[in-house]
Amino acid sequence: MRYGLLSKAYEQLESTSKRLEMTDILAQLFKETPIDIIDKVIFLTQGKLHPSWLGLDVIGLAEKSLIKAVAQATNLNEDKISKKVIKIGDIGSAFKDIILIKRKQKSLADFGMKKKAKQPLTVEKVYSKLNNIAKASGTGSADFKIKELADLIRNTTAIEGKWLLRTAQGKLRFGVAESTILDALVLAFTTDKNNKQYIERGYNIHPNLGKIAKILANQGLEAIKKMKIELFTPVRMMLAQRLSSIEEILEKLGGKCACEYKYDGERLQIHLDDEVMLYTRNLENATTQYPDVQKLVRELDIDKAVIEGEVVAVDSSGGLRPFQELMHRRRKYGIKEAVEKYPINLFLFDILKRDEKDLIDEPYTVRRENLKQIVRETERLRLGKAIISDNILEIEEFFNSSIESGCEGIIAKSIQKESVYQAGARGWLWIKLKESYQSKMADNIDIVVVGAFWGRGKRAQTYGALLCAVFDEEEGNYKTICKVGSGFSDSDLALFLQKFEEVKRDTKPPQVKSVIKPPPDVWFDPLIVTEIAGDEITLSNVHLAGFGKVKTNSGLAIRFPRFIRWREDKSIENITTTEEIIDMYKRQRKTV
Repeated sequence: MRYGLLSKAYEQLESTSKRLEMTDILAQLFKETPIDIIDKVIFLTQGKLHPSWLGLDVIGLAEKSLIKAVAQATNLNEDKISKKVIKIGDIGSAFKDIILIKRKQKSLADFGMKKKAKQPLTVEKVYSKLNNIAKASGTGSADFKIKELADLIRNTTAIEGKWLLRTAQGKLRFGVAESTILDALVLAFTTDKNNKQYIERGYNIHPNLGKIAKILANQGLEAIKKMKIELFTPVRMMLAQRLSSIEEILEKLGGKCACEYKYDGERLQIHLDDEVMLYTRNLENATTQYPDVQKLVRELDIDKAVIEGEVVAVDSSGGLRPFQELMHRRRKYGIKEAVEKYPINLFLFDILKRDEKDLIDEPYTVRRENLKQIVRETERLRLGKAIISDNILEIEEFFNSSIESGCEGIIAKSIQKESVYQAGARGWLWIKLKESYQSKMADNIDIVVVGAFWGRGKRAQTYGALLCAVFDEEEGNYKTICKVGSGFSDSDLALFLQKFEEVKRDTKPPQVKSVIKPPPDVWFDPLIVTEIAGDEITLSNVHLAGFGKVKTNSGLAIRFPRFIRWREDKSIENITTTEEIIDMYKRQRKTV
């Protein structure tokens, strides 16, 4: 398949921010893609080479290396290329501009080279070369990467080169969400948009869009429907809704429910067979960080399983410590010392697969019983504390005991027949209730940073406030909800420039919707997630979250937002949505 076809589609995607148009463009691209490489096309369109959870080498060359590769391929001066990049804003667009304006040619094959027959650049070759570049390491790898990329650049047109360079940098900039790719697959390979539920379910238990597309294109929808959980392929985790009272929770869950401690730790999905693999909420492989967890799960009375639990930092007496202490485990080196200095307990609360049997379609009570049967509790390995009750006072007492034990609150879970494990969904089968902070907002929210404003006074050398957004599932974009300037420590402020350097850009990302005036001094690709608290959700004529959904010509905003912490454990797919904000606003109004 010619890389030019892919580049043409990328140009079309960049020219629109409308989700339906993006879906149509992608659907047409997928129809034109040979089945044997549709996985590669999808990975490249996501700006990657493999699913992130595999932990394989990623593309993401530094701009300096890209400039060297362009200079090597074109015999142009590095300083000249660098100035063009600064002027235009990104290496891909700068390359396109240089070639179209300065050379007026379609290809670089003969720039400073002897003329020879040129073969069209293919997707297969681009993927293969980029994979070689990503895998290269050690002495001489930097020069090898530049040479390999330069070889590709010599064979590109201006538009192909633009997208090749952006892909190599890991910044495509057209912002296609996973949900949009799923919609496009439905459109390309099925006859009914309602089939998305089956494709989405397949993706939620096997989060590899390339593989899902290949199965769908090659074997059809029935093969997707039959997909089962596979060991060492993480399942997208089920998430909880939020409410602010026990009365509301019982009403929502049919008058009786299970309640579990909501531990203040890191959620892990544990895959156990001949080896053990640990995955975070963000589907990152955390196996090396927790050798003690690997040892603990070997004590389970089972050979093969997929289990979920919370790993929590503890003190010398077994008392629970806050989540922040686990950050000391996020390291590549000194793991043995970290294990000794920051001990943990593992609290298990769900089981998705037991030996060869999938349990995600079983009700909560069946899954819990299966979990009990395999756990022999020790000082470090325990079942998450739980009760089943229909009594408000009993649940309130359980909630208070969770807070006294150092937990965040409770998770209430449906025990009805339909209480299945909803992989990848934030439904009403699970509802969290956290300690009240004397504000009208029932809970903190997780939002993505999309821009920053330069500070003044003691913040003059860094960003003084961050512009943040929530995800609009209906439109597939990010809409601003607040400007956060409080809650940051001096150390947070000192690291701002470094933290956001890799996601910085000169123009607003196409998938971000904002009308704030004046606009941020710096825009960011929506990749860094933060948790914030606030006093309440209010109507706004400045922010676009929920615009027109509650009141005509008004959006929603967070009043007095305060930074709580960075959420490295959460991906942008798991941040708070517009619908959740609207629901929180309506419930907040009921309690006023």
